[in-house]
Amino acid sequence: MEEIQRLKELAKRSYNNSKYTFTDFMSCADLEEFYKNEKDLSFASPELFGGCELSERKMIRFGNENEIGYSEGFPITALSIKPLANKFADDLNHRDFLGALMNLGIRREMLGDIFIKDKEACVFCKDTIADFIIDNLTRVKHTTVKVTRADNTDALTAPTIEEKVIQVSTARIDAVISKVYNLSRQKALELFVQGLVFLNGRNLTENSKSLKNGDIISVRGYGKFEFTGELGVSKKGKLNVKVGIYR
Repeated sequence: MEEIQRLKELAKRSYNNSKYTFTDFMSCADLEEFYKNEKDLSFASPELFGGCELSERKMIRFGNENEIGYSEGFPITALSIKPLANKFADDLNHRDFLGALMNLGIRREMLGDIFIKDKEACVFCKDTIADFIIDNLTRVKHTTVKVTRADNTDALTAPTIEEKVIQVSTARIDAVISKVYNLSRQKALELFVQGLVFLNGRNLTENSKSLKNGDIISVRGYGKFEFTGELGVSKKGKLNVKVGIYR
């Protein structure tokens, strides 16, 4: 309730004062409150963005150029965090980079997604803390790092995708998740009850939904994959489907 009240206040401020307003970065779970009340906020032309196409943590901007008379981008900066000596760097993961950032006293809502490739991280953050991170983050775990503004976010955020063909009884999302992550159907069902399944960025509690080409499925604690299509029925009556698993 508190979250939606804050969103309504930002929307009204944008509409009444003819100026853009922005939220902090919001998690998928937090964004559900927005989606549930999207119609009530549509008068202020909300738009979501997190720094790149694959971002899950996003800001909401209220206001648009036609109504306000000028354009204003999202206050997001992309930073590259790279070991000074890659040869001697630890095998760093998402938790390592996030922990190092939050140890600087940075609140989670000031940070967007963190993408990691070859020991280098791309982190999206609010413009207001970019210089602070550049000046103060010198170590992640036991690895000395250098932080700079990222020049090529596409290269850093593009996922490594493992294409795989699996056999399922149906293209229902619970059946596909069960097969992709080698889970029992009961365990897959529990993920929906626990609110851990997201379809195209939206929390999904309906386990019987059929997937279509291009759907992005994210399962907290397991990973993310794209449903890329049905390939026909096998001789044993199973449905062959293709998925792209994000690595």
